[in-house]
Amino acid sequence: MENGLPEDLSDSTQLPESDNDQRVYFVPYRWWKDAQDAMMSDESDGNRGVLFMATPPSSYAGPMKLINNIFNSDLAFNLRREENSLQNGESGEVSISGRDFALVSGEMWLQALKWHSDTKVAAKCGKTFSAAEDDMSDVYPLQLRLSVLRETNSLGVKVSKKDNATELFRRACKIFSLDSEMLRIWDFSGQTALIFMNDKTKFPKDCQQQSDQELLLELQIYGLSDSIKCREGKKADVAVQNYNGMHSSGSLTGMNGNAGNKSTSIFRSNSSVFSGRSGEAGSLGLTGLQNLGNTCFMNSAIQCLAHTPKLIDYFLGDYGREVNHKNPLGMNGEIALAFGDMLRRLWAPGATPVAPRTFKSKLARFAPQFSGFNQHDSQELLAFLLDGLHEDLNRVKSKPYVEAKDEESRPDEEVADEYWQNHVARNDSVIVDVCQGQYKSTLVCPDCRKVSVTFDPFMYLSLPLPSTNTRTMTLTVVSADGSIQPSSYTISVPKFGKCEDLIQALSIACSLGMDETLLVAEVYNNRIIRFLEEPADYLSLIRDNDRLVAYRLKKDSDNSPLVVFMHQHMEEHYFHGKLISSWKAFGIPLVGNVNNFVSGSDIHNLYLQLVAPFRIPPDGALDNDMDSTATEEVEGKEDNTCSTPDGDAKPSSAKGVGLPSDSELQFYLTDEKGMVKDENIVMNEPVPKIGLHRRFNVLVCWPEQLTKQYDTSLLSSLPEIFKSGFFAKRPQESVSLYKCLEAFLKEEPLGPEDMWYCPSCKQHRQASKKLDLWRLPEILVIHLKRFSYTQSAKNKLETYVDFPVDDLDLSTHLSYKNGQLSHRYMLYAISNHYGSMGGGHYTAFIHHGGDQWYDFDDSHVSPISQEKIKTSAAYVLFYRRV
Repeated sequence: MENGLPEDLSDSTQLPESDNDQRVYFVPYRWWKDAQDAMMSDESDGNRGVLFMATPPSSYAGPMKLINNIFNSDLAFNLRREENSLQNGESGEVSISGRDFALVSGEMWLQALKWHSDTKVAAKCGKTFSAAEDDMSDVYPLQLRLSVLRETNSLGVKVSKKDNATELFRRACKIFSLDSEMLRIWDFSGQTALIFMNDKTKFPKDCQQQSDQELLLELQIYGLSDSIKCREGKKADVAVQNYNGMHSSGSLTGMNGNAGNKSTSIFRSNSSVFSGRSGEAGSLGLTGLQNLGNTCFMNSAIQCLAHTPKLIDYFLGDYGREVNHKNPLGMNGEIALAFGDMLRRLWAPGATPVAPRTFKSKLARFAPQFSGFNQHDSQELLAFLLDGLHEDLNRVKSKPYVEAKDEESRPDEEVADEYWQNHVARNDSVIVDVCQGQYKSTLVCPDCRKVSVTFDPFMYLSLPLPSTNTRTMTLTVVSADGSIQPSSYTISVPKFGKCEDLIQALSIACSLGMDETLLVAEVYNNRIIRFLEEPADYLSLIRDNDRLVAYRLKKDSDNSPLVVFMHQHMEEHYFHGKLISSWKAFGIPLVGNVNNFVSGSDIHNLYLQLVAPFRIPPDGALDNDMDSTATEEVEGKEDNTCSTPDGDAKPSSAKGVGLPSDSELQFYLTDEKGMVKDENIVMNEPVPKIGLHRRFNVLVCWPEQLTKQYDTSLLSSLPEIFKSGFFAKRPQESVSLYKCLEAFLKEEPLGPEDMWYCPSCKQHRQASKKLDLWRLPEILVIHLKRFSYTQSAKNKLETYVDFPVDDLDLSTHLSYKNGQLSHRYMLYAISNHYGSMGGGHYTAFIHHGGDQWYDFDDSHVSPISQEKIKTSAAYVLFYRRV
């Protein structure tokens, strides 16, 4: 051995120089044991293994509690020596889990590393082994202060923040974060064994020199990061096995780990060689995901799951053992393996942004709806992924048949437990353990009052936004007597309401009289294309860019013919270099009632009355110009033309349809499409066939002289129902998350398409349904229903939801309170959607210890203050029980 290295490795292996390799290495137990089983299976002498159980102090409740405190205090835990430790060559069968680690000497570690690396070299066709280039990136130092307790079979271990770089301290917290499964550490190095002497009253000399009976031990941590190189060219399931060392475990054998005769307790090394890469956004887990082309929806959902407590520990641990390759409802374990592999890469020390190509290809294979590079919904992906992970990791290999029994007046607690036991008998996975809850569903028949109660599991809650049950609409109200100018009103109506709801709200807004009624029409290209006369018609048929006019009519005029006036004026423009004139439609159609038998004069006078509000006040004695013009009009001249509303000139007919002179108006009957008929309306002569129609259309041609006397801009202004645009924003609506929850839990009738078959009536009934929260999960996922879909439109709701961050208290919304579980939750992740239905962008806000939040925007990760995480873009909220 030369400089602490075996002779056969002294040339090819690049390690830091030292006088003697007396470092102690902290490695996954299975990684070490695989090498020992292969190399030392025939040796059994001199083995010494001391088993310690790591116990966190009572102040730490779990892994997230540890992570939350890494910025505020040191990390401390206890190591207690177990009686079933294997010593003096004794061997036995020991159950080993993914939470077992081993302390080995430098020589032992190097031989195990050589064996593992030789395996890789063989797989890579003889690639030269270089520890520094391949595996040494997984090694970094960690200083532990060991306090000898009164009982010599226990150690108090303290990782001090002041003695470690911030990154190494965070890694230490991740390594020693404890779950419900106990962490076990096997010491084969012989170093900590020096502390335990046969005589409990004595301590090693180095210990006696410490006044506080405290030692400083520096470990080299190895094998806890995800080495990408180790997985090249291997299948995902093989990679998982290599990472965790998932091989058969037999009797525990080892080698003499005493690294020399020196009893010093301080092991030094050049720690800078093994430090993680610099220049990263932060510490473990602060790794972005590359956008592969509209995959921001996938990145947002993955980051939220990749920072979910217990799921982190599960997929960083020995999860490969639970992959269910034979579940017909699963995906052969491929989704779970691909997700676990990606999560490990995200949590690898010094990781760079990850390109999730493998995961996306698996996703496209099993969920074709997410294939390609179109934008999708992060919540829909989340729902598929949670269900897919559950089935791939379902511990139930053969699902038993279970039949739900009738409640038979039994207590709800008994029935709910029975439903839950039936559920977990067929569904048992980490997803069920962590993410699934249970709610009570009550159906009541409206006829026989039959009550049906079921208790169903849920993976997430989809909450409606109560404020978005209403829709903002802007309409223009026009009087049918010409008394006032048109006015626009903005009203709120039920989002899925009917025309009668619109009429009622608009009547209140415009102070409609008791003797008045409203006739609503849709206007397009300056003409009415339809009347909204059916009270039962749904408002969802009206789009945001539609334009509606409501005409105020007298109720006693319902039986009188209705005249719809459209307007045209002459407009000049250049065409092929020549100045030409043509007729152009303008303005809002005006509506009025007339008697059954009317003359042309009646039509003239009604129109003059309707346009009176648009008259520009004259400076002199011009008040009666319009009236005198009307009385002096003469029949049209045969050599003129009048255009149809589409702008095409129509030659004058034999009956005298023509243009007005410079000072006269001309009126023409048209069909429903606005096409001019042969006859024109002549003063003092009866209007042909007027009594035969309930509604008829009249086109009015304006001379240029008269257009200057009227403000036609007022007549032409007609706003959209809602002005949409890139910079346009709806009025900011705000609602509490508790109100959303109350709307979700309130009793409501089923829709006509969701009729319930009543077992008592033997008929489908529109029953009332009531949901109640019964069993809450460890992780509560809340989906805010921002996207609404109808047959004619798709909308996104921009409502601002005020959600709690530190204390979501669901005790008042829970029907059954289990006293052993907390009903309080803390927010730790948000999936955000910015933009509209047609396009947008997804990001994620992630809580990462203390008060620090991070913005995960694809590959870019940056800090964000807690004050800025509440926005109207919040789409899916992730809470953990506290």
